[in-house]
Amino acid sequence: MSGPVRIDRSGHVVVWTLDNPGARNPISDPETIAAVEDAVAEADRDLTVRVAILSATGPAFSSGGNIEHMRDRAGMFGGSPAELYRNYRHGIQRIPKALYYCEVPTIAAVNGPAVGAGCDLAMMCDIRLASTAATFAESFVRVGIVPGDGGAWLLSRAIGTARAAEMAFTGEPVDAATALEWGLISAVVEPARLLESAHDLATRIARQPPHALRMTKRLLRSAENHSLDSVLELSAAMQAAVHHTADHAEAVAAMLARREPRFTGA
Repeated sequence: MSGPVRIDRSGHVVVWTLDNPGARNPISDPETIAAVEDAVAEADRDLTVRVAILSATGPAFSSGGNIEHMRDRAGMFGGSPAELYRNYRHGIQRIPKALYYCEVPTIAAVNGPAVGAGCDLAMMCDIRLASTAATFAESFVRVGIVPGDGGAWLLSRAIGTARAAEMAFTGEPVDAATALEWGLISAVVEPARLLESAHDLATRIARQPPHALRMTKRLLRSAENHSLDSVLELSAAMQAAVHHTADHAEAVAAMLARREPRFTGA
């Protein structure tokens, strides 16, 4: 599929690939924002999709905002303060909302520099793998602006407030080894093995019953912002639902028979 986000499918795994390498895969253009939203909505509707991988073509993962548009005060970076406020709210901020609330587990396969909103884009995914060529920079201050796409919320939850502050206050990039040490990513692999590693992880996740997967992700998201009592209530309600799925019965039967389960999404 052509466009700013290419969509490919392999079994129960969908791959979203940012495909504007000449501009280093910015995500502030209306076409890219809409494409990400549409890709997430399509995956959410399709119960046969169990995992999504987000990666990019070219040497960079994402440059975030389009710097030339910032210079020219064009696109979402143009207009009065009131218009800019609306441009962010109804523009790039649609991406964190789409990815954060995506029902299926998401894996960012970060192939190269993830800069500004590109760094935050990786944070929007549930799990992050990186190639040795990847770097991460919360670099908004270096162009005289603030994280406008939720980075202040996302980054601190990924690596803690002190290290998030260091990245945001200096704007300096961290390499993949440092990102691994800080817990920003789960693994570092050679560039040639990045997508293979992402697919391996996706396959391990996709083996699980799809309803339980989606509900587990929702519980993890709820746990970030709600009390223990609220999460316990939601957990009980979800348990009542999944206990009546055919996949639960299959999982129990397979475990007792010591065989591989065959989940159908029923």
